[in-house]
Amino acid sequence: MLVAADKFKGSLTAVEVAQRVTAGLRRVVPDVEVEALPVADGGDGTVAAAVAAGFERREVRVTGPVGDQVTAAFALRDGTAVVEMAEASGLQRLPDGVLAPLTASTYGSGEVLLAALEAGARTIVFGVGGSATTDGGAGMLAALGARFLDGRGEPVAPGGGGLAELASADLSGLDARLSEVELVLASDVDNPLTGPKGAPAVYGPQKGASPQDVEALDAALGHFAKVLEGAVGARAAEFAASPGAGAAGGIGFGAMLLGARFRPGIDVMLDVLGFAPAVERAELVITGEGSLDEQTLHGKAPAGVAAAARAAGKEVVAVCGRLALPVEKLGRAGIRRAYPLTDVEPDVAKCIADAGPILERVAERIGRDFLS
Repeated sequence: MLVAADKFKGSLTAVEVAQRVTAGLRRVVPDVEVEALPVADGGDGTVAAAVAAGFERREVRVTGPVGDQVTAAFALRDGTAVVEMAEASGLQRLPDGVLAPLTASTYGSGEVLLAALEAGARTIVFGVGGSATTDGGAGMLAALGARFLDGRGEPVAPGGGGLAELASADLSGLDARLSEVELVLASDVDNPLTGPKGAPAVYGPQKGASPQDVEALDAALGHFAKVLEGAVGARAAEFAASPGAGAAGGIGFGAMLLGARFRPGIDVMLDVLGFAPAVERAELVITGEGSLDEQTLHGKAPAGVAAAARAAGKEVVAVCGRLALPVEKLGRAGIRRAYPLTDVEPDVAKCIADAGPILERVAERIGRDFLS
């Protein structure tokens, strides 16, 4: 039995999901062998999943999204670092949760990447998601040695809003070690940098951007890409239009300028975490996340786990807080059956508040259906 589930956001971490499912299964079959492999798709929880899989947790003091100092973690094992941009530049790093759509910066994410380089990483998996920022990765690039100046020769203000004043870009000062590492951009979104499906239009509102802010940010990021064309050539425009450039407020674009290779986050993490050998040892795979819905089918962790397990010839069931997918779509995704918490406790508020004990009861049902 392999438990390879993502977090139930706001209720349980991926590690806690695995613990609760294991406890429930063992109430039905006390000696059942359960292997836990908490997973993540590149967003918040990615470092925790790597640490649970045996990576060493490293901490570093960096600049938060609005300039205060925060403690961010990354994971390291055998020359591979797992860096989660949300650790430095995520919504949870905003003081008192006050959103800053025009001024939040990814500078701290660049500082975490520098720490990974200092730690000797030769491969860096850069998980992006859950960001407070829409700066196209400009802050990250600045922390790594790039210079972005206004017409007076002064550094532009932090955040996407400041890029409207950008007059020149110089990437020649980027840390030389970046050319010697493999940088993998791990994300579950394929948006371009700008336009109707770009970072400001699609994700700006959840970071506090008004319609006017979205318009200003879209123009500023478009201007950013144009100025970078003058610095690095036509590839800047190519990157801006590429799938994944708009990930995490456009930090995908900045990562591509560093030579990053874009891959679906869950695919990267399954490789890093050692999913292939684990699934070979399992007879049944249990995956899941807080809400199984249409978004799940577009690169989220349960869909990636199910696809990989199906390719290995293994049966998959899912646990979730809320189920919003019909049986036929679950089947097409490779999930035989889903077990939502709401089947046990119809009150959604109680499911959120008491997710752990309710998940154990759900796992007992899986044990009775598949083990007894």
